[in-house]
Amino acid sequence: MAMVSHPPVEHTGSASASARTTPRQWMSVLVLSLSTFTVVTSEMLPVGVLTPMAAGLGIAPGAAGFSLTVTGLVTALTAPAVPRLLGTRDRRAVLAVAMVVLAAGNALTAVAQGFGLLVVSRIVLGVGMGVVWGLAAAVAPRLVAPRNAALAVSTAVGGVAAASVAGVPLGTLVGDVLGWRAAFVLLAAGALLLAAGLLLSLPPLPRPRIPAGSGTATTREPLLRNGSVVGGLLLILLLVTAHFAAYTYIRPVLEERTGLEPGPVALVLLGYGLFGLAGNFAAGSLAARHARATVRCLAAGIAGSLTLLALLGSGAGPAGAAVALWGLAYGGLSVAGQLWLTRAAPHRVEEVTGIYVGVFTAAIALGALLGGTLVEAAGITALLWSAAALAVLALAAGPVRSAGERQPWSSGPSSQAPGPCGSSSK
Repeated sequence: MAMVSHPPVEHTGSASASARTTPRQWMSVLVLSLSTFTVVTSEMLPVGVLTPMAAGLGIAPGAAGFSLTVTGLVTALTAPAVPRLLGTRDRRAVLAVAMVVLAAGNALTAVAQGFGLLVVSRIVLGVGMGVVWGLAAAVAPRLVAPRNAALAVSTAVGGVAAASVAGVPLGTLVGDVLGWRAAFVLLAAGALLLAAGLLLSLPPLPRPRIPAGSGTATTREPLLRNGSVVGGLLLILLLVTAHFAAYTYIRPVLEERTGLEPGPVALVLLGYGLFGLAGNFAAGSLAARHARATVRCLAAGIAGSLTLLALLGSGAGPAGAAVALWGLAYGGLSVAGQLWLTRAAPHRVEEVTGIYVGVFTAAIALGALLGGTLVEAAGITALLWSAAALAVLALAAGPVRSAGERQPWSSGPSSQAPGPCGSSSK
């Protein structure tokens, strides 16, 4: 296969500051976004096909939901290790290989006949996911002109929100019509196509250079000594755990509390995804100027939507409205949290992104495990109230701050102006 030749992409000096992003560069961002879309759809599809998947494997729904925990734990271990292991390797080739690994994981899930092979398949999938998600937000700003860096991150991470819009709901529909195994076969084929697309569309991506003005002491200081990084990671850990404790079991929630059939459940999940996609780009725009405050607003939105679902979720209309608000709030969390962390450590973008994805996916695993435990022990309503309480607790992590945060693509300090929800942009 012949590959298109691209010059290496690096943003340096004042000349790059006035450059414009070409259509070819935007195409590379789109392929990267489709890759994150496929990665997260692969991880989250068991949510949409939980009932038939459990029946087909002859296991309990809680055990099928545990597959999310397996994937999350593997991704949590893989993502932080990736920047340390890559060295000078071309990030483009690494991303393509990771998509092939993802395809293998989906194929194994499709042919699984019991819990054992399901676990193996989700381990393989977690490795591919950790590499792609761990590199996507760090690579995206390198593909475009500096003025479009925040939008490139939003678009690349937008694949995560788009997975809720078109991935999980369409996977649910495919599972209802053709069987849940067919949905995983389609994901495996798509991952292979995207592996080729990454090789063809992305430029060579060697190890990024350290930004000018970053001293040796700064680049070697442990990231977990940075107060803003720690505060952001703590908030993400608590909030994502709360989200996935409830969201992993959203289908049983809707079926048992509202009596909805599979078709209407898919429509509610589609509404969740549409609002999530809107939240992704809205939050990306706000977080480029007010990252910390945007994340705290989203945390409040998730807590409020879970509370509404617990209080009023027995009716189809109120439940749909609560799920839509939930999607709007959670849809913006990934990109806003990513911008918070990269601004807190602009000299260590790949490393902080790897740690961020590790914490994020560990929280997914913890949330799925916590949700399953609560459902089995106390039921759906107790699960919703517990998740809402944990989301409120996450807000306490927001005020931690440190001085000197900068956008990784900027040459000066970030704005200090008040942001949404009454916090500074830092």
